[in-house]
Amino acid sequence: MSKNKDRSDPKNALDADGLSLFDRLAHRRVLRRWARFAEHADTAPLHRLRAQRARARVLKIHLDKLIHVAESRLALPMIGSSAFQKPHDADWSWRPELWRGPLATPGMSSVASKSMLGDEVTLFHDCALSELTLRQMRNRREEDLAPFGLRMDVFNFDGSFLSLVVDLPESATTGLQKRHLVRLDLIVEMEKPLEIFARLNIKNGPNTEQLVREIEVVDKHATVEFDLAYSHLNEKRIERAWLDLIFEGPEMNQVVLRDVTFSRRPRAEL
Repeated sequence: MSKNKDRSDPKNALDADGLSLFDRLAHRRVLRRWARFAEHADTAPLHRLRAQRARARVLKIHLDKLIHVAESRLALPMIGSSAFQKPHDADWSWRPELWRGPLATPGMSSVASKSMLGDEVTLFHDCALSELTLRQMRNRREEDLAPFGLRMDVFNFDGSFLSLVVDLPESATTGLQKRHLVRLDLIVEMEKPLEIFARLNIKNGPNTEQLVREIEVVDKHATVEFDLAYSHLNEKRIERAWLDLIFEGPEMNQVVLRDVTFSRRPRAEL
């Protein structure tokens, strides 16, 4: 007979804590023992109480560490989450990978123009000397729905433009029509006020339709909608779409994009 434990035996089955039946029984005995020690602490002999205190302190170190790490991790938004508020009639929604999951390269400094952070976000600028940094950061606030955010630090800036380009997936243009409203939602933090513009670009045949909106940030939140009914979009020749976030006068500023999400919905029939 094999000396290895039979994992099909219920006694060896592990629960959610990774404990077998024997481990759980031992755990209950330990709990009862410490409950008894605590109940009789007022009357226990001092030499016994001193020994129990020493063992309790060693145990407390490990318990405190486990509780601290567990509360920190369990409070974070779940990696890979695509959960966010969107219009009830949305027929497409999306959160880019940078705000959804960890990147292989989480950051870069002295960022050159056309540098990519992940597969969907690209930074463009015309600085002679780049003093910009980009870094993916873990969101840890209770109100955050996005697992990750993007921090951009801009020091001296000798260029004339700075933009962050987000390439939209193929699903964004599948079935896209002029009756659609495309919505962008942002959570933005800035060290000092900054003008930000959003430009939606849709390539259709030889032309690229562009719709520009100024982003008004209210209490760190901003929502922009692009009404395609006012565009000259050729629905039959749509190839791809991308969005430019354009930052005006960004020098000596830190911008944190806590979340970036997109959705679209058909406009109401008139």
